[in-house]
Amino acid sequence: MVKPWLFVSPASRGIGLQLVKRLLRSTDLPVIATARKDMDRVREQIWGGLDADIDRTRLEVLQLDVTDESSVAAVADHCRSRFSNDSSSYLRLAFCIPGILHPEKSPAQINSHDSLNTFKVNALGPLLLSKHFSPFLPRKSVILEHYDSLPASAILALMSARVGSISDNALGGWYSYRASKAAVNSLAKSVDIYLRQRCGDNAMCVSLHPGTVKTGLSEEFWGSTPKGKLFTPEFAAERLTEVLKRLELSGRGKCWDWKGTEIPP
Repeated sequence: MVKPWLFVSPASRGIGLQLVKRLLRSTDLPVIATARKDMDRVREQIWGGLDADIDRTRLEVLQLDVTDESSVAAVADHCRSRFSNDSSSYLRLAFCIPGILHPEKSPAQINSHDSLNTFKVNALGPLLLSKHFSPFLPRKSVILEHYDSLPASAILALMSARVGSISDNALGGWYSYRASKAAVNSLAKSVDIYLRQRCGDNAMCVSLHPGTVKTGLSEEFWGSTPKGKLFTPEFAAERLTEVLKRLELSGRGKCWDWKGTEIPP
């Protein structure tokens, strides 16, 4: 019987890389991971430090550029071919987490090329991933198999940030990044409404805030981050999976931080 499967895009470094490692350790399900380039290197990084008895055929690393819809569609087509269309092969958990940051402290620092690229990666990327991978989520008629390490419902999780909250914005700045993450929160809500109609209680969409994580995206701000608030990618991956595992249906369509606290829109 074909099992449900898991999806992480991208998984080349940082939180995405650690999410794939965690899913391989904590489940026995197939995992589709993506990277924009260097798939062999990414595959080696994923397996590094994992137990040798984990079935290596469970992992596939595929080329995907979230700003190129043809590559998103190609990976979706591959998944459609690999996993049969019966009720046992639905997408159980998906992390759609592309992100880049060009800091802008004042409007004068806004660069049209960088700003457009920020929206293409941070907002259009999750939008295209939602378009092509939400059809794999279980329909209302499917009886979901229970897994202790996974949420009760299938989840499409998008990467947001606290600065994407309009009501919580007291500092300004980071104009393009803030706006792109506000768009992600709006997207999560709209996609969840679609999933409620299509999938009922079987699937939901949410957005997530991982905190400040020690990755290349936040490197400029490591020194100014309060002690104890700069997280490792391993910690962020652990917290995000735990938050989703405990999420109830009443939390669908919302943005949740690494502590499991709702972030207002």
